[in-house]
Amino acid sequence: MHFNLRKAVGISAIPLLGGALAVGAAALPASAQTWQDTALQAFNLETAPGHVTGAVVNGVISGTGKGSTLSFTAPTGEFFTSPVLTVGSTDATLTTHAHSLVVTSGSNTVTGSGTLTFTINSATSGVTVTAAETVNFTESSGTLGESATPTSVPGEKVTVSVFNNNATGNVEFTGTLTVQSGPVAFSQTNLPAGLVSGNPLVPGSAVPRTGASSYSDVVYTATDPLGSTFSGTFDLHVFGHVATQPGNYGDMVNPFGNGFDVFQQHQYPGAIVAGWTATQADPATHFIRVPGTVPGAYKFEYAPNGAASGLCISDPGGGWASDPLPDGLILTVSNNGPWQQFIPQANGTLKNVATGLVVSPNGTGAQLRGTSAATPWGGSAYTWTDYAHLPG
Repeated sequence: MHFNLRKAVGISAIPLLGGALAVGAAALPASAQTWQDTALQAFNLETAPGHVTGAVVNGVISGTGKGSTLSFTAPTGEFFTSPVLTVGSTDATLTTHAHSLVVTSGSNTVTGSGTLTFTINSATSGVTVTAAETVNFTESSGTLGESATPTSVPGEKVTVSVFNNNATGNVEFTGTLTVQSGPVAFSQTNLPAGLVSGNPLVPGSAVPRTGASSYSDVVYTATDPLGSTFSGTFDLHVFGHVATQPGNYGDMVNPFGNGFDVFQQHQYPGAIVAGWTATQADPATHFIRVPGTVPGAYKFEYAPNGAASGLCISDPGGGWASDPLPDGLILTVSNNGPWQQFIPQANGTLKNVATGLVVSPNGTGAQLRGTSAATPWGGSAYTWTDYAHLPG
């Protein structure tokens, strides 16, 4: 008897951010896999302390002619090294020293400006940042002078926050400045292979890692509008699954054309797995087949339209309110437990590793279940059929 238990509903493929998903995926042989990340999560963010990002240019001119210098000092509690001046409008040649600019040539009277970039080493915070400020000066035939009262950018501080966007799987950085206005740019280094620096930091093809094996000491750098940089670290969870490979995306189908089917396309733990006609057009019959941890076993991850859900077919042996049968098949969060692993047998049946029962149908549209013996009419014989060979 044919029972139509389906509703025409659309399910958005939103990644399930479950740690068990990554654990299950990471346990597969990495050398034989490529990965598709579903989500990233940053945590243990080390924020950059406040720093004075401007040197105090004291305007002390010493010497005359081509030997004149403009001295500048570091803020209290800070010292800086390796200053570099990018000269604007001037014909002078200036060299930078630890705390001064020295004119070495020049013939005209020009009012100029330049951006002084240097490294600040904080004596109080122990953190090194790069800072920048504009320096104004005049140069007359090689003699250096002030064109305006020098200013600095005192007490600049960037407050960094991070948002784990569960809807997109992205990590989004935000920086707020205390003195300046304008955007703060972010980049990252020490990222795992497969991820590209940026804001937001988006999923890629990194090997999934969570918990104690998460990626640690990833470095972020915040750059303010003047070019000053602030750095800190964070740890990174990467959630993902084995990328869909040819031949591993499809369904298990019996001789009557019925395959594994997620009832009404429900995408949550406890959803019933029924028997239904497997087709390319029906997302409820789409799965990714991945090797289990038991030799010869497979797991079947629900993947409507090719988007892995992080939910695998399981015979949990009862105990679920949504599962009225003691050995009915349902979806559960992907893990390496034996209830999610099935071993193909020589007669075409699938035997559950935990229960020792074979997967059997009970009519089209009914929940699949584990039975001690195969059905006498052949419905328990299943063959993997990749997506390209499923009916349209």
